[in-house]
Amino acid sequence: MLTLEKAVFVQGDYQLSADVEFEVGKVTAVLGPSGAGKSTLLGGIAGFVPLKQGRLRWNGEDISDLAPAKRPVSMLFQDNNLFPHLTVMQNVALACAPQLRPSTEIRDKVEEMLDRVGLAGMSARKPSALSGGQQSRATLARALLLDRELMLMDEPFSALGPALKAEMLDLSVGLAQAAGRTLVMVTHDPADAERVADAVAGVAEGRVWPLQETQTFLCAPPTAFTSYL
Repeated sequence: MLTLEKAVFVQGDYQLSADVEFEVGKVTAVLGPSGAGKSTLLGGIAGFVPLKQGRLRWNGEDISDLAPAKRPVSMLFQDNNLFPHLTVMQNVALACAPQLRPSTEIRDKVEEMLDRVGLAGMSARKPSALSGGQQSRATLARALLLDRELMLMDEPFSALGPALKAEMLDLSVGLAQAAGRTLVMVTHDPADAERVADAVAGVAEGRVWPLQETQTFLCAPPTAFTSYL
């Protein structure tokens, strides 16, 4: 269980309050109007946005004061965040070999993961030689190889066309759940939530609303979300 206990995250002049729990092994969509603080929530969980008050716990363990690299979190950003001068092999292997000297064992793991995300035979390519969808697959492979229990997705597929975005959502959720991950994903599109999410965490009016089952939220949303939906 990811528990945010009376947490307040601060980003510039903006504050976001959260007193919610995310269930282990489930997919939770973070929905809300533009600028409501959806990315702030993910940044706070990951440790990139300061926690002003409250606590964060993962399965009962307090992770509030841990540096981002020490948290059980992997994160996919809107920008694929691939290093242009590195090959796909090197970019993905950074999850296990940050000094760019992957062992044979790690290289084998990378090749296996690339095969699972649909990039078999592309490990020697540079990001510039990949399509947008292929770059997203490489980023997904790196996040999965990092082997963290909690995966955060900040609209990493928003630049893709509708069909490819749906395909990448299905692939991400399928691989994450097969690996036993808990997935929290920001989206601006309620259809994404309806497609893959077990629950919705609405973000509006400076706070995270209590989680609801996806269909319940979409069919009878709180008043703060009726104009947005």
